[in-house]
Amino acid sequence: MFREMRRKGQQIPQDECIRILEQEKRGSLSVNGDDGYPYCVPINYYYDSSENAVFFHSATKGHKTDAINNCDKVCFMVHDQGYRKEGDWSYFVTSVIVFGRASLVTDRETKRDKLRRFGLKYFPASVDVEEELDSGMDRINLVRIDIEHMTGKLVHER
Repeated sequence: MFREMRRKGQQIPQDECIRILEQEKRGSLSVNGDDGYPYCVPINYYYDSSENAVFFHSATKGHKTDAINNCDKVCFMVHDQGYRKEGDWSYFVTSVIVFGRASLVTDRETKRDKLRRFGLKYFPASVDVEEELDSGMDRINLVRIDIEHMTGKLVHER
C-alpha cells in the first residue's frame, strides 16, 4: 500500500526514526483540507514509542479539526536541525515521514496522561504542566496518530 523509498541508500533504520521522533519538538502535519486542497500546519507533538503513536493538541474547532473529522488519513513530517561536516557548506539533514490515521482521544484519564507527557516535553517544570492541565484540558482536543507506515532518510542538501 505504501511506496518503498526510492533512494534506499539514504534510508535510516527504524530505531533512528524513533530517536528523531522522540527528540525533536516540532513537525508538520498534512491533512486533506477544504475542496481537496492539502493543508499543512506546523505542530508541537509527543511521540509514545510504547504505542507507536504521535499525539498533539488542537482547538476544538478550525481547519485542522474539520479536516481530520472529514478524513482521518494524515501525513506527519519531522526533521532535525542538521549538521555540517568540516569544510562543507551544506547540511546533512535527517527527516522522518509518518503516514497514519488520526483520531480524537476521548477517554479523560488517557487524555490527561498523554497531555501530561506532552507538557513535560515542553514545559520547564512539572508544576507548570499540572496547572495547565487543571485550567485548560477541557478547552482542547487531543489527537492521536496511529502510525501505519514510517520512513526516514539522511540527505546531504547540496
